[in-house]
Amino acid sequence: MNTDTPHNKPFSLACERNREPILAVLQRHVADRRSALEIGSGTGQHAVHFASALPQLTWQCSDVADNLPGIRQWLDEARLPNTPPPLALDVNHDIAKSVGNQKFEVIYSANTLHIMGWAEVQRLFMQLPALMSAQALLVIYGPFNYGGNFTSESNARFDASLRSAHPQRGLRDFEAVNELAGSVGLHLLEDIAMPSNNRCLVWTT
Repeated sequence: MNTDTPHNKPFSLACERNREPILAVLQRHVADRRSALEIGSGTGQHAVHFASALPQLTWQCSDVADNLPGIRQWLDEARLPNTPPPLALDVNHDIAKSVGNQKFEVIYSANTLHIMGWAEVQRLFMQLPALMSAQALLVIYGPFNYGGNFTSESNARFDASLRSAHPQRGLRDFEAVNELAGSVGLHLLEDIAMPSNNRCLVWTT
């Protein structure tokens, strides 16, 4: 859940808690990369933390238009040279057009697949090839089911909460997402256990 800081800047406690474990994964995989697109930047906290720790990487934020003002607050305060202005992006529209037909060496997204409808997840993956350069990486963080089963009681409760508010939302099955990735030419490099019953999945072209 996002809240506001005393300066009315959007803030996510979950982002503060998970940023170091995610950064450790990124540092193993993206040391030689120069461009990243974050899909669903949320508050902008991850962008500032990762761009600061990975200065060789231009970190392009994106999100639905309503979230851009909060992201700009984080970017403006940090004043990092490798965080261009955030872009408006909606997976239901042409993503490549939204990013000016740029191609990226890394595509990153955290805690987004379970707040999209499954049809939106499918549209996202179908559009990935147009965004990814040769040997690009796709890094997805969040909770997943395996074999159709929840990995914890807390994940089961979280899924029920998501679906009660928005029936199209919910935790995704790893196997279904991995099949989507394979259908667009990606193969899995790592499936990493993360704190609080989350996973970090890394694919490459």
